[in-house]
Amino acid sequence: MKLVPLGDKVVLKQVAAEETTKSGIVLPGSAQEKPQMAEVVAVGPGGTIDGKEVVMEVKAGDKVICSQYAGTKAKLEGVEYTIVRQSDILAIVE
Repeated sequence: MKLVPLGDKVVLKQVAAEETTKSGIVLPGSAQEKPQMAEVVAVGPGGTIDGKEVVMEVKAGDKVICSQYAGTKAKLEGVEYTIVRQSDILAIVE
């Protein structure tokens, strides 16, 4: 099974949080920040959304930073994904 987004939606998979600091201190799970960086897994076709033409600017494999509380969580085959609108993506990490 795979997720196929519709319209201007993008499927993201969270990038694992750092478990140690730069100085080598190991952080427990409760002390780690929720990562805002994610990898794009799938991209919708874009098109006319709410009367506006939407061109998809991200592609599968891109690393992006998105709004912290944006999107809808979905779990598929034990992997957690977040489905967001393209407008919730703040930047592409190069």
